[in-house]
Amino acid sequence: MNKSELVAALQNETGLNKKEAELVVSTFFDEITKSLKNGSRTEIRGFGSFSVKKYKSYTGRNPKTGQHIRVASKRLPVFKVGKELKEKVDF
Repeated sequence: MNKSELVAALQNETGLNKKEAELVVSTFFDEITKSLKNGSRTEIRGFGSFSVKKYKSYTGRNPKTGQHIRVASKRLPVFKVGKELKEKVDF
């Protein structure tokens, strides 16, 4: 399912028009993104939690040339599935 399919499903379930459904979906994702940018964790009970994992810099190797390169430290978003969702998917 992609974002436009999610908007269509929200429209069908709630009776919202397309513009309102797009606003709801966009606001949802924007708020999760803001939370992650601030270093906070977002938890949706029964679904899962979003957080940011910090990786230290390290020396990597270009597999094509064999040259050693320095990989900068980074922060990446991670999702941990909730117990209820895990049980629903593992039928």
